[in-house]
Amino acid sequence: MEEQISEFLAYLNYEKGLSANTQAAYRRDLHKLAGFLHERYDREVDVDCITKQNIMDFLTGQLEEGAATSTLARTLSSIKTFVKFLLLEEKIELNPVSDLETPRVKRSLPRVLTVAEVDRLMEQPDVLKHLGLRDRAMLELMYGTGIRVSEMLSLQKEDINMRVGFLRCMGKGMKERIVPVNQTAIDWVRRYLVRSRNYLVKNPMERTLFLNVRGNKMSRQGYFKILRGYADKAGIKKEVTPHTLRHSFATHMLENGADLRAVQELLGHSDISTTQIYTHLTQSRLREVYQQYFPRA
Repeated sequence: MEEQISEFLAYLNYEKGLSANTQAAYRRDLHKLAGFLHERYDREVDVDCITKQNIMDFLTGQLEEGAATSTLARTLSSIKTFVKFLLLEEKIELNPVSDLETPRVKRSLPRVLTVAEVDRLMEQPDVLKHLGLRDRAMLELMYGTGIRVSEMLSLQKEDINMRVGFLRCMGKGMKERIVPVNQTAIDWVRRYLVRSRNYLVKNPMERTLFLNVRGNKMSRQGYFKILRGYADKAGIKKEVTPHTLRHSFATHMLENGADLRAVQELLGHSDISTTQIYTHLTQSRLREVYQQYFPRA
């Protein structure tokens, strides 16, 4: 079974082009399953051991160990995708999990910043310093476009057209999309390129747009620490992550009358139901305003 898992992960990488984080999630889920089956049968197991009963017992054990419903849903999704691969490769003949229903996950509303909080956050970097100017450019670009942190950190210099006002990024599943960029973000990126990037770059062949102090591509963890530091400095009590800026972008767009389909395209969501969660946020805001200002509320 381990050999089949390795082939499946290679398939996800080369055929599906999934992100490293998604591949890592599949790897963890399937290795947990393989470990469970190995313990149950006390031997190296084959994919024939993937039966409906075994999967149900495996998921039940995960639940008893305290796994969240969202974790169970993702794990079952990983197993189902693996089984489809096995069917495609003719390693098995029947689908043992076709009638297993994915647990319904209650989607929590994402945290968003107010416009005032965004303004305070943007003012925190010291733009007289090279790193501060870089950080301001990154904050403005993330909030101004709603791109994912992985998309922003992967941007190359040639991916942003400052004359026309758009950028090109590679989203999930290696799907390319074009995103408009506002003039404020363009101005800050231009200042960073003129004044700071040459100070940071070590290799003249390096094309990555935003660089860390070593002249390399910045890590997600590195950017998270930078963002968290500025949020604390701005006195923002909410938990602020890179995704918070993306959520805030989408919510503020809809609050100002943007079309849901347009926001879906900007965010790169393949399914509009993913984008619809932001309509719940704007509805929640409407209820707050109603309760606060309507005299009979």
